[in-house]
Amino acid sequence: MSPSPPDSFDLLETTVADVHAAMEDGRVTAERLVDRYLVRIDAYDDDLNAILTVNGNARERARRLDERFERDGLVGPLHGVPLLLKDNQDTHDMPTTAGSTALAESRPPRDAFVVERLREAGAVVVAKANLQELSFGVDTISSLGGETRNAYDLDRRPSGSSGGTAAAIAANLAAVGTGSDTCSSVRSPPAFNDLVGVRPTRGLVSRTGIVPLSESQDTAGPITRTVADAARLLEVMAGYDPDDPVTATGADEVPADGYVQHLDADGLDGARVGVARQFFGPRDEERTSEADAAAVTAIVEEAVAEMSDAGATILDPVEVVDLDRLASARVLQYEFARDFDRYLSELGEAAPYDSLAEVYGTGEIAPSIAARFEEADILDVDAGTLDSNPGYLRRLRRRQELKESTLSRMVDLDLDALLYPPSRVPPVEIPEHQPFAEMNCELSAHTGLPAIVVPAGFTDDGLPVGVELLGREFAEPRLFELAYGFERATDHRRPPEGFGTLDGA
Repeated sequence: MSPSPPDSFDLLETTVADVHAAMEDGRVTAERLVDRYLVRIDAYDDDLNAILTVNGNARERARRLDERFERDGLVGPLHGVPLLLKDNQDTHDMPTTAGSTALAESRPPRDAFVVERLREAGAVVVAKANLQELSFGVDTISSLGGETRNAYDLDRRPSGSSGGTAAAIAANLAAVGTGSDTCSSVRSPPAFNDLVGVRPTRGLVSRTGIVPLSESQDTAGPITRTVADAARLLEVMAGYDPDDPVTATGADEVPADGYVQHLDADGLDGARVGVARQFFGPRDEERTSEADAAAVTAIVEEAVAEMSDAGATILDPVEVVDLDRLASARVLQYEFARDFDRYLSELGEAAPYDSLAEVYGTGEIAPSIAARFEEADILDVDAGTLDSNPGYLRRLRRRQELKESTLSRMVDLDLDALLYPPSRVPPVEIPEHQPFAEMNCELSAHTGLPAIVVPAGFTDDGLPVGVELLGREFAEPRLFELAYGFERATDHRRPPEGFGTLDGA
C-alpha cells in the first residue's frame, strides 16, 4: 500500500476531540484519516499481530461521512472516528470469528447492538482485532490470528482476551477501540498497554450480538488512550436494548448530561479511596516471582500517593471480601456452552456449527485454549438442568451476597472507590502464559460493579502498570471524575517506541 501525501494533522495519540477540531479546521477528512490508519496497520501490524480483518468498506463509509459533513456538519459524537472492534462483536459487513478458524467464515446478519450504536454515532470501523480464542483466557492467542504481542515489549504478552484491541490502540493503529470483559478483558490488556479501560455496571451495556462466554459476567467496554475518549465511547455504547432485558436495569442510569460532563480535573479533591491490600502481592508464590509482584506494587503505591497529593483521602488498608469465597462464585464453566450454543442458534443459516461441542470437535482450537476446555470440563455441563443445578444456583446466590457485602463496605466507609492493581504481576515473556491467579478481575466481574483502569506508570523494565478503581453500582460518572483527575494530575500515558510517525503518512 503506497502512502498518501502528508497533511497537517498529527494522528499520533490523537483524541476524538482532536479529530473533530481538525475536521472543523479543514486539516483532515474522515477518508484521509482512515487512509492513514490503514497505512499504519499495513506498516506495523506484522510486529504486533493484533489485527484479524481490515474493513474493505471503511474508505467508502468515511467518504460518505465527509459528504454529510460538508452539508450538515458532524453527524454524531464519533463522526469519522476510526474505530477498532474486538472480533467477538457482530458486524454485518465483516466476519465475526472470535479468533477461531472454525468461525472464520461466520457472517452475522446484523451488527451487535453496541456496534450499531457506534456506527449511528458516526464511527468508522477500520478493522477487527485479534483476541484470546473464544475469549477463553488471558493471553490473546487464537487459532485464526496466532499470538498478539505487547506494544511495549514484543517479547511479552498483552494480556487478554482483548489484547489485540489494546496493543493496536497503544500503537496508534486506530483512534479508539472496544473490548469485552468476562473477567479481565477490558482491564488487564489496557493496564499492560498503558491505556484506559472501562468495565461498566452489569446492565448498562447490551450484550446482544457479542459472542458469549458467560451471560452472568459478559459486558462490552471501551479501550482508549484517554479517559475522555473512554467517556465518549461509553456514552454511545450504553443504552436499553429490548433484546437484552438486563439493560432495563440501566435504562435510566446514564446521566442526562452524559459522561463527558463528568471529566473534572479536580475529581480527586475530596474523594475517599480505599486501598484493597488483599489484592496486592503474589497469590501463587510457587509460580510467581516476589520481585515481579513488588515491581507492580511499587508503581501502585506511587499512584496512591499521587491521588493523595491530588486531594483524595486514602483509607489503607480496606478489607473487602474473602478471596476464596470470591473465587467460588465463578459460573463461567456452567454457562459457556449454554450461552455459546444460543448465540449460534440466533445466527440462523449463517452459523457454521450448531454448538460449542462441534467447534471444539473440529480440533482447530489453539492448543492452550483446548487445554483450558479439558481442565474446566466445559462440555460436560447439562445446560438443560442448570435451573435446578444446586452448585450453579449456589454460586449465583453467592454473587448477589458478594455484591451486597462489597457495597455495604463502601457505604460504611463512605468510599467513592476501591483501588488495587488489575494484575499483581507485569506482562510475562512469551511463550509463558499470563497467570490467571494473579489477575484481580473477579471483584468487578462477580459483583457486576463498575471499574475503570488508568495508566499508573512503568516498571524499571519499561513495562506499563495500571491502577483499577472499582465504584458503586452505576457510579460510572464518579469513576470518570476520579480517573480524569488522576490522569490530569499525573499524565502517565506515553506511546510505545517503534510505532512512530511514518514518512509521508
